[in-house]
Amino acid sequence: MKDTTSALPPTIFRYILRIGGRHQIALLALSVIVFALSTVPLEIQRRIVNDAIRNGAVSPILWLALAYFGVALLEGGVKLTLNIYRAWVSEMAVLDLRRVVAALTPDTAASADMASSQGTEISMILSEVEPIGGFAGISISEPLLQTGVLVSVFGYLVFLQPMVALLCALAFSPQLVFVPLMQRAINRRSGERIETLRSVGGTIVDAGADGTPGIGRPAHDKQDGQLRHVFELNMGIFKIKFTMYFLMNLMHHLGVATALGMGGYYVVQGRIDVGTVVAFVSGLAKVNDPWGDLVDWFREMTLVRTRYRLLRDATESLGGPDN
Repeated sequence: MKDTTSALPPTIFRYILRIGGRHQIALLALSVIVFALSTVPLEIQRRIVNDAIRNGAVSPILWLALAYFGVALLEGGVKLTLNIYRAWVSEMAVLDLRRVVAALTPDTAASADMASSQGTEISMILSEVEPIGGFAGISISEPLLQTGVLVSVFGYLVFLQPMVALLCALAFSPQLVFVPLMQRAINRRSGERIETLRSVGGTIVDAGADGTPGIGRPAHDKQDGQLRHVFELNMGIFKIKFTMYFLMNLMHHLGVATALGMGGYYVVQGRIDVGTVVAFVSGLAKVNDPWGDLVDWFREMTLVRTRYRLLRDATESLGGPDN
């Protein structure tokens, strides 16, 4: 069999840079454009509201509304390009991984049972490459994009009113504690789930290699216990994940309530204008999604890293000189 052990680098990020480093640079450039535009609609909203209340002038409001739509169109167009480009990079990675695994064709000189066993395992591995390759498109550009949006929007809010921005940040800050803790708990269960399912698949492959119609009672009991363990792991993941989302959503609404309360107080005191309060509420909405996307990216990165390690181990096992 062809030796393919050198086909996959030791880490998922080295693999991503190897198959498309220049594409990652282009994705980063598009991401910078997107987050650079993220605060412009907030400023336009603020000016529209202020012009409507303070001056009552129709013409500037119409021009600002047109500018708002133009910026939204530009930002949306760049995002569309970014998403399509990401999908292309991901599909190219999937194609490459499938070619690597497909090259692990069972040796015709091997026994029929061994060839059947290897063929089944290769089929299992082929089904696992899609989530790994799918991560390639967002591997580097996604954290830059979402972090850039967070920094840009918070920086803009601090520029508008530092005290209100600080209070909103304090309302947001508990997420910096409970999100990493809950995410690590999810990651542990997810990694254990992947390895358990691999073990179940190995049991099935081994049984088929023996040529027996069933896997035997002891092996069946073990497999059933493993499947039940996977069920328990999945339920644990769901409970933690949805609880985390509930708490994140709660903290977001606490920030909005803070912006409305303190912003309204400052408006009455004459320290800020109504448009600033509107910009704060809209800005917090723009912050909530990027933070959730960062959490999702970190979870997916951890899972893909585990999947990639298992895939690389499998290709080494199937493509090694002993096979």
